[in-house]
Amino acid sequence: MMPPHLLLVLGCLSFGMAGAGWWMLRGLARQELCDRRIAEVRQSADASAQHRSEAQGGLAFRLVAGLGALLSRSGILPASTLAELEQTLVSAGMRQSNVLGLFIGAKLLLCLVLPIAVYLLLPTGAVAPAVRMMLIGGGAIVGLLLPDFIVRRRRAKYLAAVGRGLPDALDMLVICSEAGLGLEMSLDRVAGEIAPAHPAIGAELKLTCGELRVLADRRSALTNMGTRTGLETLRRLGATLIQTMQYGTPLSQALRTLATEMRYEMLMRFEAQAARLPVLLTVPMILFILPCIFIVVGGPAGLTVARTFIHH
Repeated sequence: MMPPHLLLVLGCLSFGMAGAGWWMLRGLARQELCDRRIAEVRQSADASAQHRSEAQGGLAFRLVAGLGALLSRSGILPASTLAELEQTLVSAGMRQSNVLGLFIGAKLLLCLVLPIAVYLLLPTGAVAPAVRMMLIGGGAIVGLLLPDFIVRRRRAKYLAAVGRGLPDALDMLVICSEAGLGLEMSLDRVAGEIAPAHPAIGAELKLTCGELRVLADRRSALTNMGTRTGLETLRRLGATLIQTMQYGTPLSQALRTLATEMRYEMLMRFEAQAARLPVLLTVPMILFILPCIFIVVGGPAGLTVARTFIHH
């Protein structure tokens, strides 16, 4: 049996260790709470800063769009030009409500800002006055044409994305139609399922599905599917769907035939691109491969002739 004084010492030590552990755990919990609050404050500050930057960016875009809308409503630009610009923007996948005003405002601002920037960046005596005036005029031309170039690039990229996703969308439409779904439900289902892989064709089908629900004439909604983008394949799809509605042709059979034709056309395009490769490889072969062959074949003979002339 342990002496009483040892039991007292062990009890005091145990009580002290328990108190120290409780004090350490309390300090760690307090530190964790402080760290969590600091992290929340930082996140809220970052979120507010991001919100302010987005609001400022949105305000700048709204100002530019308002300037463009004011210019478009002033009557300076003809109605045919505005309609053509709007159709180009729609075919590029830019379908926001203020996109036309933003495009016109960006052209106007760049046409004014770039010449001023060239004027300020070029010192007076750096270049000749005529060259300086030419550079300032070139800045105005670049500012006027740069939005058109950006929209054309985006339109080409968007139409290429729509063309790539259309055969897969047709295969999915065939599956939906054979499963017993109607046209509107098939388009809605395919638009939702294909959007992660092909967002461009998903957006087009989603818009067509919305027009089918809103417009009184379903044929107009199907016709608009090809009119928006100007793609011949979407026009053929719209015409095929209109014929199935008008003449009672089985939807799955018509879509299967159209999907087979589009797959064949895609294969023909790939074969045409592959047939161009020998022609494209001719110039690199002449520039890089043939000189090496000439050096390997004629190099020893050339060295022999040169050595003979040197000895004589």
